[in-house]
Amino acid sequence: MARIVIIGGHGKVGLLLAPLLVAAGDEVTSIFRNPDHSAEVAATGARPVVADVEKLDTEAIAALLAGHDAVVWCAGAGGGSPERTYAVDRDAAIRSMDAAAEAGVRRYVMVSYFGAGPDHGVPADNGFFPYAEAKSAADAHLAGTALEWTILRPSRLTTDAPTGLIETSAQGAASGAVSRADVAATVAAVLANPDTRGATIEFNNGGTPIASALVP
Repeated sequence: MARIVIIGGHGKVGLLLAPLLVAAGDEVTSIFRNPDHSAEVAATGARPVVADVEKLDTEAIAALLAGHDAVVWCAGAGGGSPERTYAVDRDAAIRSMDAAAEAGVRRYVMVSYFGAGPDHGVPADNGFFPYAEAKSAADAHLAGTALEWTILRPSRLTTDAPTGLIETSAQGAASGAVSRADVAATVAAVLANPDTRGATIEFNNGGTPIASALVP
């Protein structure tokens, strides 16, 4: 059994991920900011914790993470203003990484997006640019830490039913689409596979069972 904390526990991926981890025997804490969502989060089997990581400093986030074995970041500003995108997707994410180190939580899984990185190629006048910049900065910070990290970069997210099948860029995949349910299953598979530590994995839905696609 592992003790796993999901930051962004009421997000669409977080709500799908928690039941998978609970079914596998893990103890799950889900962090989210709106108290109105407590019952929905509790229904996943996770322990609901109301906290706004956008407004918390590193020390306060570390207090939330203490006692866990792994952190999953699947929070996001969800669009809106560039200022809030940078505040959540970059700054709060980076504080959570520093907080994990401070709390002694070694394992950290980041849900990013396919194509993130210093060469993301999104023009500065494109509305997606703040998100691309924020996620790329957060990924780079994580890769520079001593945490046991994995960066997951799914393609465009859909609400399709889970298939259990993906294709990674290492297999030749270009950016396409993947269901949120399969993203959640991929996070769960990564947490169960220590060989994914230090890996950046870009993926779509495809034809390979998730566990097999993650084999280095």
